[in-house]
Amino acid sequence: MRTSPHFSQTLLHSRWLLPVGLAGALGIGWLAGHWGEVVPGLLLAGPLLAMLVVATFWSPRVGYVSFICYCFLNNYLSRHVTDVPVGLAMEGLLVLTWLATIFYRKTPPNWRFTHNDLCGLTLAWFVINVLELGNPAGASFQGWLNEIRSSALLWLLVVPLGFLVFRQRRDLNLFLYLIIGFSVFGTLYGLKQKFVGVDGMEQRWLDAGAAGTHIIWGRLRVFSNYSEAAQFGCSQAHIALICGILALGPFSWTKKLLLAVAALLLLYGMLISGTRSAFFVIIVGAFVYLALSKQLKVLLLGIMLAIGAFMVLKYTNIGDSNPDIYRMRSALNPEDASLQVRFTNQAKLREYLSTRPFGGGVGVMGEWGKKYNPGQFLSTIPPDSYYVKIWGSYGIVGFVVWFGIMLFILGKCAGIVWRIRDPLLRQKLLALTAGAAGILMASYGNEIMNQMPSCMILYVSWVLVFVGPELDTPALKPVSRV
Repeated sequence: MRTSPHFSQTLLHSRWLLPVGLAGALGIGWLAGHWGEVVPGLLLAGPLLAMLVVATFWSPRVGYVSFICYCFLNNYLSRHVTDVPVGLAMEGLLVLTWLATIFYRKTPPNWRFTHNDLCGLTLAWFVINVLELGNPAGASFQGWLNEIRSSALLWLLVVPLGFLVFRQRRDLNLFLYLIIGFSVFGTLYGLKQKFVGVDGMEQRWLDAGAAGTHIIWGRLRVFSNYSEAAQFGCSQAHIALICGILALGPFSWTKKLLLAVAALLLLYGMLISGTRSAFFVIIVGAFVYLALSKQLKVLLLGIMLAIGAFMVLKYTNIGDSNPDIYRMRSALNPEDASLQVRFTNQAKLREYLSTRPFGGGVGVMGEWGKKYNPGQFLSTIPPDSYYVKIWGSYGIVGFVVWFGIMLFILGKCAGIVWRIRDPLLRQKLLALTAGAAGILMASYGNEIMNQMPSCMILYVSWVLVFVGPELDTPALKPVSRV
């Protein structure tokens, strides 16, 4: 093949290279001037996004794992990249993974995997949320649209998809590695905030109003790379509980030691968050673990230790010199001022909802209520609890349905774990079940299970526990004697 002597026609020697390059640079600069950091961000992220799309269609599991990872990064990005709705990337990743799963060339999706109670309840709750559009209270559609993302849409996208692409033992192990690893990083980042200080964007977030709930007695309630301190503290307690239960399992001493260290580190992260609800994640989760451990002596010992810890916190002043311990102790004080305010708000809510059995509509309370339903009475009542938010949004009828679904799922998970034969698998699923119970309880005090990453951890934990029987050691068949 002969080389052309007309080098001017090649890319590097083209006479158009310089003017086109200058025009492109000027265009990018003009766009960056109008749209800010979005433009250079897209230029950097574009190739990575293209690789992610290709990899997800090659293996849908890649998209699901990417979603799990992104849930830990979403709140940090939301706080530091203010011009881009980075939260929508969660739904984007899930929709991409759904498309890749449906059009997967190697193996078509086996829809039989989704024929179970969990997927049925997931769909039923989503339908109830859609029906709430007809709520006569007349809540804003925009408020409904934003609220449904965390209350029902992500649930619908995550759970059935998990049964299709994330149902192997390696997936269970990877999930545990990811949530423990990201949570430990969250503690380390929280320590940086506590001892070094917050960065500029985090200070801006505090100055915009968050300082009212995150600066207590002149000290920062650490929030790390999470949405706020309550979510950080409860998530740390959740994963600390999982690490502690795994450390008691039939694993090597090296793994036991690493898990124990991680649990202690995460418990410290819980403490510096100043989140009182996190205390109940440990208590309730530990009780569920002990009850399902099938060891009566361990159960009795655990109950005695729990009672002892309660007595120390309730009836002594040990550790009061530490503000973090003092604030945690206030969770057991029925006369606590913030608790009394909550009771007052709930009394107002009870009177208002007495004639509204289906509530005020989805999106009428909390952040979206203030933004999109400013004229509604419920938008002026801070929920302070996911239970209260469900009650106000769906009414007593919707609350009973939702709570029934939660109890059924928890009970089904407990029944599955009780029958698992493989000791390694059983300990892992037991840790996930106990953690889910703890988060459900903590959501009584704060909005926890509808925020990331707790929301994602809860949904994926349910999926992995429900597929547990298929991962279990086959039962031994009796040998017939001839």
